Amino acid sequence: MAVHWKLVVDCAEPLSLADFWAEALGYEVEDHTVLIERLLAAGAVTDELYTVVDGRKAWRTLAAVRHPDDPVEAASGMGLGRRLLFQRVPEPKAVKNRLHMDLHFGPEHREAEVERLQGLGASVLQVVVEPGTHHVVMADPEGNEFCVQ
Repeated sequence: MAVHWKLVVDCAEPLSLADFWAEALGYEVEDHTVLIERLLAAGAVTDELYTVVDGRKAWRTLAAVRHPDDPVEAASGMGLGRRLLFQRVPEPKAVKNRLHMDLHFGPEHREAEVERLQGLGASVLQVVVEPGTHHVVMADPEGNEFCVQ
């Protein structure tokens, strides 16, 4: 049986990092308004746990992005397919990621996408040109490494 999964990224600012990755991937930031309102009505959460962003309720310590074509659970607003969850942690990033994403735009779009991602707040760490590969190692606004191919 295949396992349903999501990639979780520890970070300092989940709301801004979700915005970056939504733009970088062409994904949508999840709207958790329905879930937050349901939990508020049940007395399970308090007002301090959420904020309002662009007219929608969002958790202060969690944010997620999802592929726009994948299904969404109506009761929670959470994606049921390709999804990244960003969660606030107290400690800063200290070393190179042991897991990273490769974004495959194709060689004809690589340079333009690197420039677009830099405009969103990413930085170039290294350009790799070796037999069999040409890619750009980048870091998102919090220093998480990813590659553009």
